[in-house]
Amino acid sequence: MTETTAALRVLEVLGSSAGGVARHVAQVAAGARARGVHVAVAGPQALAQQVAPAGSVPFRAVEITDRPGPGDVGAVLRLRTLCRGADVVHAHGLRAGALTVIGARTLRRRPAVVVTLHNLPVGSRFVVGVAAVLEQVVARGADAVLGVSGDLVARARARGAAHAERALVPAPPRPAATAPPATVRAELGVAPGTHLLVTVARLAPQKGLDLLCDAAALLAGPGAGGGLPGPAAAGPSGAQVLWVLAGDGPLEPELAARIEAESLPVRLLGRRDDVADLMAAADVVVSTARWEGQPLGVQEALALGAAVVATDVGGTAEVTGAAAVLVQPRAQDLAHALRDVLERPAERERLRAAAAVRAGELPGPDDTLDQLERVWAAAARRRPDRGGRQVG
Repeated sequence: MTETTAALRVLEVLGSSAGGVARHVAQVAAGARARGVHVAVAGPQALAQQVAPAGSVPFRAVEITDRPGPGDVGAVLRLRTLCRGADVVHAHGLRAGALTVIGARTLRRRPAVVVTLHNLPVGSRFVVGVAAVLEQVVARGADAVLGVSGDLVARARARGAAHAERALVPAPPRPAATAPPATVRAELGVAPGTHLLVTVARLAPQKGLDLLCDAAALLAGPGAGGGLPGPAAAGPSGAQVLWVLAGDGPLEPELAARIEAESLPVRLLGRRDDVADLMAAADVVVSTARWEGQPLGVQEALALGAAVVATDVGGTAEVTGAAAVLVQPRAQDLAHALRDVLERPAERERLRAAAAVRAGELPGPDDTLDQLERVWAAAARRRPDRGGRQVG
C-alpha cells in the first residue's frame, strides 16, 4: 500500500450477472482492506454474503440487473448517491460500468471511475448493438478501463478510452487432486488403452460445446459408439476415446439429445466437486470456448500439470503462453490437434511439464492489488475538482 492509496476511499461496484466476477470483487475488496485501503462494495443485495461475508467489508445495496429495464433509473440515482462518498469508484462489468459512469458524471465533484470489462458482448444483433453503445459510454466516461483480455483492451481503446490496460486477475488457489488417476479412470469406466479427454465448462453457448460435439464426431470417425459405457469410440491409432464434460447449464437437454442421436463418445457428468481429480486423470484437458477472458478452468488445469489443448480465443493465449496447444475454434483444427497430442506420449509429457512451469508464472492476489493501487491512484490524480480542473 502507498500513502496515496491509503488515503483513498474506494467503492467496488458489480451487477447481478456475476459468478467469477463476484468472487474477484470479494477477493479485491478483502485484499485491499487488509492493505489499509478504505474499501466498500455496492451491488445487488443477493450478493451481499458472497462479496462481503459476515460484514467483513461495508456493503451498499444497489440493484444492477443483467439487462436494461426501468430499474436502471433507480440504480443510477443510487450510484450517484454512493459516489459522493468515494474518491474512486471501480465498477466491474459493462452494464455496471456504464451505469456508474452516468451516475458519477452527473456530480459536480465526481470521483474517479475505473471500469473492468470481464466479458465480450455476445448475443443477438440488438444485444450487441446496445452493448456497443455502453462500451462507448464506458470508454469515453471512465478515467481508466481494464480488460481481462487483450481484445477487450483493444475494443476500449478503439471506442475512445484514453487509459486502458489488461487487468491482472489472480489465478485461483492451486487445486489438489485427492484421488489417484487410476481410481478416477476406473470409476468413469475408462478401460486400459482408452484416451480420456476432460472438459469442465458451464453448458452455455460461449463454451463452444457445439464445437466439442463436432470435434468428437471427427475423432470417432464412421460408426462411432459402442465399447465403453458412455460411450467411447475408436480414435487415434485405433485406440478408444472417451470425452467427459463436467458442468451444468441451459444447453444440457440439447447436448444430451445430440450425443444420443449421433452416438458421440461424449459423456455428460453434470456438476462435479471433484474437478481437480478429473483433470489430473485426463490424457488431455480441453477447452472449446468461443471466447474466454482469463479462463479459470484452464488455469486450474495448468496448476495440476495437465496437458491442455484449447481454442485460441480471447485471453486464453495470454494465460497459457506456450504451455498449451492452441487452435482456431474450428472442429477440424481441434480434432487434428487432439489426435496429434494423443498419439504422442512425449508431447503430452512436454505439455505437462510446461503447464507446471506456466502455473507458477501466473499473477497472484498481490500482483492484482499492486496493479489496482497504481490504477486507482493515477485515476484519482486525473479526476476533475469542482471547477473542472484536474487534481494532482
